[in-house]
Amino acid sequence: MKKILLEILIKQYQSIFSNWLEKLSLDFNNKFSEAQLKTFIETSLNIFKEIIRTSEYAFADQYLIDAYNLFSKKQLNLLEISRIFHFGRISLQNNIDEDSSFNFDPIILIGFADEVIEQIFARYVMIHQKAQMVELEKDRDRLASKLDMNQRYLKNILHTSEYAIAVIDKEEKFTSWNKGAEELFGFKEHEVLGKSSSLLLPNGKKYYEELDYIKKEIQRTNDLKILDTERKTKSGRIIPVELSVARLPSRNDEYMGRTVILKDQSQVKHLQQQIDQSEKLAVIGQLAAGIAHEIGNPLASISSLVQLIQRKNNDQVLDDQLVAIKENIDRISGIVRELVDFSRPPSYERAVIQVTDIIKTAVGIVKYDKRVKKVNFETEFDSDLPLIKIVPDQLLQVFVNILINALDAIEGEGTINVKSHHTDDAILIDITDNGHGIEKEIINKIFDPFFTTKDVGKGTGLGLSVSYGIVKNFHGDVFVKSRKNQGSTFTVKLPVLDK
Repeated sequence: MKKILLEILIKQYQSIFSNWLEKLSLDFNNKFSEAQLKTFIETSLNIFKEIIRTSEYAFADQYLIDAYNLFSKKQLNLLEISRIFHFGRISLQNNIDEDSSFNFDPIILIGFADEVIEQIFARYVMIHQKAQMVELEKDRDRLASKLDMNQRYLKNILHTSEYAIAVIDKEEKFTSWNKGAEELFGFKEHEVLGKSSSLLLPNGKKYYEELDYIKKEIQRTNDLKILDTERKTKSGRIIPVELSVARLPSRNDEYMGRTVILKDQSQVKHLQQQIDQSEKLAVIGQLAAGIAHEIGNPLASISSLVQLIQRKNNDQVLDDQLVAIKENIDRISGIVRELVDFSRPPSYERAVIQVTDIIKTAVGIVKYDKRVKKVNFETEFDSDLPLIKIVPDQLLQVFVNILINALDAIEGEGTINVKSHHTDDAILIDITDNGHGIEKEIINKIFDPFFTTKDVGKGTGLGLSVSYGIVKNFHGDVFVKSRKNQGSTFTVKLPVLDK
């Protein structure tokens, strides 16, 4: 994992450098020259690479001393310095998330990168505090006020963090509880302080065994990470979390307690569940379409025979029986039609929206599909798209269907480009892939129900048909341009809201 992160850092060096410089220039242009910012970022990235390569944080000591001298001259406080490192972390995370050239879980890599930067910043805080203590020893009159100021700074960082952070002493009691923890779990600080560390544990033997493991392991090592576990909120809701546990430092190396950082994993779990649910629905859709197809043709023949007998029959009793047979055939036909329409979402109430968020959601869902191997998702959104009136869930299904087809066309490896633009009376969304393309002879058939070029059992032939019907229902249209072995472009055209 370290090797992949190092390769990404080297490969995306210029992009990370530019993003970090841009953010620092916006926030600190009145305190640093451009040359100072460039030198700091270049040195920081080189130190990150060395630490990732060797796992030795001692390489950062001189760099942190130089950084402290620079920041002290500019009279920066810890909150501002924390922001400088935070911008570096965001720039690195964005490039990890966007890099599709490696077969890896970006969440794990981002967590590892977070840990490196957090450790470097923690070492900076130690240097900062040591330097402050030396200064305070020279002037005892300022000792009380400086210590109080540093405590406020550290408390500010603790309480304003976006993550839930808690401190547990060696008696297994909570001694600190920040705002992030209040928001995540619903407990106010006064409701937690002095309570047992088991307060957040759901009912179940495995959670108490996990707590025993944490207590024993953290006394043996300095830090511990648990990527997938659960904790309980004040309302009793069970939420998935990631734990980062660190041992509190002490002068004589005695165990004094631990800090715990809890990251909410609900969104990640939700995306995984969406993918799993989509796969289940796809299997059910294939089954439903197959049943409908197999039943529909014989029913049509039986219905025709019944109508033929009705025209030639003069027996009233037999005619009544034929009418009953015809009614039941029509009833079965209705059920068959419902099976064919199974994959179509229900007709929800339309809403006036700007379509960009729906496109982003569709891309986000497909990004986590298990078929994605090395796919580069490129997006280019028109920031001034007019409003449209549609059913959001139905339009989301259209984009997901087209993106899944693009994913199949490139066989999980290649480039998918999503672009939005508009004219005076319509918005257009282009979804382009560099896959195997569509043959000229069949391009006019791809929107026909049950037509598919996929192998048996891998497609129902309903995805594009349903999508085409949804868009037509919004008074729009779907176009496709494709050349064999050169890729395809699907364009969804939707009318803008009448002003």
